[in-house]
Amino acid sequence: MKFILAKKLGMSQIFDSKNKVIPVTLVEAGPCPVVQVKDNSVQIGFEEKKEKHTNKAQQGHFKKAGLDKNFRYLKEFPNKDLKVGDVIDISILNPGEKIRISGISKGKGFQGVVKRHGFSGADATHGTKHNERAPGSIGSAFPERVFKGKKMAGRMGTDRITTKGLTIVAVDKENNTLAIKGAVPGRKGTLLEIIVTKEVDEKVGPEKQKSAYEVRPSPKV
Repeated sequence: MKFILAKKLGMSQIFDSKNKVIPVTLVEAGPCPVVQVKDNSVQIGFEEKKEKHTNKAQQGHFKKAGLDKNFRYLKEFPNKDLKVGDVIDISILNPGEKIRISGISKGKGFQGVVKRHGFSGADATHGTKHNERAPGSIGSAFPERVFKGKKMAGRMGTDRITTKGLTIVAVDKENNTLAIKGAVPGRKGTLLEIIVTKEVDEKVGPEKQKSAYEVRPSPKV
């Protein structure tokens, strides 16, 4: 299983071989050194940070691994082949591969039931007055309480979200940047966990894969 940590940079667009626009999300992926090896998993680090912003316990953890850098993020992935000091970089990824991405979604603040849960709301006319987006009844006379889990207004967003079936469109190894077809969770700067779910057959080559795209520059207007 191939995996890597990344940071969301924002949205952009590219053109395929038929000059169709493909909306893509740009992410900065790796490099991620292996910090610790456990029984069935490895711990990798991502995004360097200054020593003055790292407590002594964390500094000792990195020095034990033989690293002279401190990292902001540490995540574990199942693996038995890697060892301490190995570096996972963007070169393991290829255009056309299917991936799933996990991250924290954007925070929306306090929202009502129409936006938070998709309620249809009441009629805007025919006697309705200042009540179009109200939730309606939240319980009956018996048992005289509101059941746990009732869909009501509240804080929306900042949840761990996993988006599946995304496709890598382009890989920029010089800048450690990926172009991914579609949207991924979170705002700019959000930490992302990328796991490859379907690899490209290297014998066939990414240019012959159905999921791969021929990236061309934007046509001049």
